[in-house]
Amino acid sequence: MAVANQTEQVTELTLAGLTDDPRLKGPLFILFLLIYFITLAGNLGMVALIRSSKQLQSPMYFFLSNLSLLDACYSSVVAPRTLMNLLMEKKISLAGCAAQLFFFIGFGTTECFLLAVMAYDRYAAICNPLLYASIMSHRVCILLVAGSYVLGLLHSLVHTDFTFSLPFCRPAKVDDFYCELMPVLALSCSDTHVNRQLVFGLGGLVEMVTILAVVVSYAFILSAVSKISSAKGRQKAFSTCTSHLAGVTIFHGSILALNFRPRPSDTLSTDKTFSVFYSLVVPMLNPLIYSLRNREVKNALRQFVKWK
Repeated sequence: MAVANQTEQVTELTLAGLTDDPRLKGPLFILFLLIYFITLAGNLGMVALIRSSKQLQSPMYFFLSNLSLLDACYSSVVAPRTLMNLLMEKKISLAGCAAQLFFFIGFGTTECFLLAVMAYDRYAAICNPLLYASIMSHRVCILLVAGSYVLGLLHSLVHTDFTFSLPFCRPAKVDDFYCELMPVLALSCSDTHVNRQLVFGLGGLVEMVTILAVVVSYAFILSAVSKISSAKGRQKAFSTCTSHLAGVTIFHGSILALNFRPRPSDTLSTDKTFSVFYSLVVPMLNPLIYSLRNREVKNALRQFVKWK
């Protein structure tokens, strides 16, 4: 009965935020507003460029446009609330916290699967160039993207349902600047052993499967590229893979550093640093990585600017 009463009383949560120092809130607001603006401009600009350019209509750029759209949505789950909390009271309703957690985990997991799909696309293009058009037909591309979203949102639904079926106790303060899974679980009055096992079990499975798909794809790619006799041919075959590899390394590296690293005693400030990088900085970096490292994107951008 006492637990039930506590659960009924908790209708909103308090976010610890990034800092309590009022001198830092103004500069941090300007910094994160700039990051969010660059993220939206870069990712939505990439989507518009790919959709409008005739030379960027291959499956690779179809996946890249979906990745850019996903990054814009992913950043929008966290950035507006973070900016709001720097200016006013750091309160969020229980339903709002559940929605933020659901979409944050869902979009993040979807990106894991979409990056694996992009690795498979590069494998099909380099290892089976004659069959590439039939292997990666438009219907197959749509199914792969849709499947990434379905798996990502199902994975998120499990965590959100198990987390918000728990009773929460006062003081209901999340030790982060957004509703991240582990800090929310720490607020529960009941045993969270099953939830934590789900986090490391399902989360670890998603990481293992998607990283393994990338590694296997690039193992076949390296084998195929090594058989090309000319150095120019090898460079051309592998040139479209370097930006993807950089994106995969940054994205999965930040996930592993945040969720699966050893936990020292004073992890709060370090966790917030990783959270900022993972949730706000990585979505900003992706369009820069894929545009600066890709000759076709740069050529399409030059033609677009010249046409304007």
